[in-house]
This record gives sequence, C-alpha cells and structure tokens, in this order.
Amino acid sequence: MYVCSCFGVTEQQVKKHAADGACTPRQIASACKAGTDCGSCVRRIQAILGRGACPRRELADQGQPILAELDEAA
Repeated sequence: MYVCSCFGVTEQQVKKHAADGACTPRQIASACKAGTDCGSCVRRIQAILGRGACPRRELADQGQPILAELDEAA
C-alpha cells in the first residue's frame, strides 16, 4: 500500500528505512523523500514509526552513531 503518493513510497519501504535506522519522519524524508511534497502522508509515517521501537534508538540514547554511513566511518 502506498504511504506517499507524491513519490510512490510504500509502507514496506518506510518500514525498511525504519529498520535501517530512520526513527523520525524527517529521517524517512531524507531516505526517500516521503512527506516532502504535499505533506499529507506525514501522519501515516508517524503512525508506522510508532508501531514498533526504533531498532537503533538504544544506540542513539547512548550517544553512538545510528546510521550505517557513520558505523562504517568508525
């Protein structure tokens, strides 16, 4: 099912970006542009992100890098 019709982003894509470390709608937008045009999907993205814990939130709480690019640079 499409979450963002402006950019053709599906719920599965949002979930994959979340699993890869995106924990906020802004991080999802950076990953796939969802929510950056008309904005009508932002609440849906928030709902998807709110359904489960961010897999890397514990790392962020400890002050450690949470995105793959930062992990590789370390």
